[in-house]
Amino acid sequence: MVLAGAGLSAASGVPTFREAQSGLWARFRPEDLATPEAFRRDPQTVWRWYQWRRELVAGVEPNAAHTALARWQSRADLTIVTQNVDGLQQRAGGRVIEFHGNIFRDLCMAENRLLAPDEQVPGVPPRCRRCGAHVRPGVVWFGEAIDERDLREATHAAQRCAVFISVGTSSLVFPAAALAGSAVQHGATLIEINPHETPLSPTADYRFEAPAEQVLPALVARVASVQT
Repeated sequence: MVLAGAGLSAASGVPTFREAQSGLWARFRPEDLATPEAFRRDPQTVWRWYQWRRELVAGVEPNAAHTALARWQSRADLTIVTQNVDGLQQRAGGRVIEFHGNIFRDLCMAENRLLAPDEQVPGVPPRCRRCGAHVRPGVVWFGEAIDERDLREATHAAQRCAVFISVGTSSLVFPAAALAGSAVQHGATLIEINPHETPLSPTADYRFEAPAEQVLPALVARVASVQT
């Protein structure tokens, strides 16, 4: 099982969530924009910020780490849980559990259902054509719960995996951060790939202090050579 965080997409040019904003957004803290309360208070600003982030992500490509995971998953029983909302792992060919949603999806704020473009009335933000409520990005905001089905599937995968690999995640955001502990409790070997030390580092059986795009292609190639 792999739990992927922002460090997986860093080499693609996707800024991590807490990196300093630029230009117009330099005066905002991301944590102050990514909440239901912020959206209700100022939906125009929050929507414009997410549109800016969408444009950033739309202009980048999957990197070697995404490709390596997709290649590994194509020939092995590998569950990938991602905290990223950029969709890059899917574009590389991977199947993922999206813990925090997807920035390119739209939800009705009132009905909490996915909306196609033709179900929206244009605006900043758009409105749901059926009920008139604002449209919001399809991501999990601070203070919101992870989808129950995704949480159940990820927890089950953690409890049955033989190897748990934490890649590019700070191991600070729960419940994702609890998955590694659950895996270890059920006998899994724990591997961490992160240039920076995290709360998970002291408990890892193996630790690679390097970026994901350097470690994962080599690790996947090594696994393939052993299996053959």
